[in-house]
Amino acid sequence: MTKIKVKQVKSGIKRPQNQKRTLEALGLKKIGQVVEHDNTPSILGMIDKVKHLVSTEEA
Repeated sequence: MTKIKVKQVKSGIKRPQNQKRTLEALGLKKIGQVVEHDNTPSILGMIDKVKHLVSTEEA
């Protein structure tokens, strides 16, 4: 399975609670932090919910 790198580029402050929880579920806590996940439909759905706060790239 391929990997995907997710980097937080914007803050979760003043965002709805569900977006804050999605960032937390992805393992993101700080701006600039990068995490690596498997490229699964559930992860892609989570990324889609917060696409305005993160950037992605194939690993």
